[in-house]
Amino acid sequence: MKIGVHPNNLHLRLARLWPGAFKQFDPEFVTYREGRDTAALLEKGDIHFGGTGSTPPIEADARGLSAIYIAASAPRPANGAILVRRDSPIRSAADLSGKRISLIDGSFHTYLLARSLEGAGLGLVDVTRIESGDSDSLLDLVEGRVDAWVTMSPRLEKALTHEEISLLVRCGSTIPNRSLFWTLARHNMAQETRQAIAAELDRVGRAVMADIDKAAALLAAEPGSEGDAVSWAKVLRSRDLSVVPAAENILAEQQEEADTLYRHGHFSLPVLTGQSPIPQSASAGGDR
Repeated sequence: MKIGVHPNNLHLRLARLWPGAFKQFDPEFVTYREGRDTAALLEKGDIHFGGTGSTPPIEADARGLSAIYIAASAPRPANGAILVRRDSPIRSAADLSGKRISLIDGSFHTYLLARSLEGAGLGLVDVTRIESGDSDSLLDLVEGRVDAWVTMSPRLEKALTHEEISLLVRCGSTIPNRSLFWTLARHNMAQETRQAIAAELDRVGRAVMADIDKAAALLAAEPGSEGDAVSWAKVLRSRDLSVVPAAENILAEQQEEADTLYRHGHFSLPVLTGQSPIPQSASAGGDR
């Protein structure tokens, strides 16, 4: 099985490093640049499933690719945020009107921004979205090239230690911010296979939580790692790495996001999300 791994999905990144992970699937871990590439890789058959934030599978459905949800992480309330400069006049989401916002557009960043603006009576049309790409977004914010920055772990934790940065909005009060593990209908993945993948994701996540120091050392030893073992341990302790099979509640969250993004004009047409969740009664660990 070809399992997609990109740097921002910490769960699969750890699975690639964790001894024995997915051994029953004869895994080939395929690394790639970012979550927004997942649908294209699935479409080409380069991977069989991947893990992203909530938005890429909805983007896939908007393209008619028929995303199939396999599993979902617990909510990650501390994993994402909107940051501003400490000396900024921006004190609430209402103050973002007319401002330049750096983000990875088409990721959960877009949804976090949309919901934050909506709570203040604004929409995506009221701000200028600037693709962060490969730029140093922290420096862009500090030096005033953008007015706010939507970011995520592990960059978030590093940014919050900067003396010139202030927290405006945290994910936990705005969106569920789960990792979603998904494939496309064209791969014809059997329900039993999806159940087994969900169970293995949960097993690996719980093994990591039981030995944070080992996991942090593995991440720190990766070439180009974003932090040392101490900083990685802090990131890992901030999240619940348990995983459950995708069920109706997950699809309902995804549909709410799709409807929100359509309402904000991110999609030109309504998007119907998700197919064939694993019945809770048939799922391993589904009652957790």
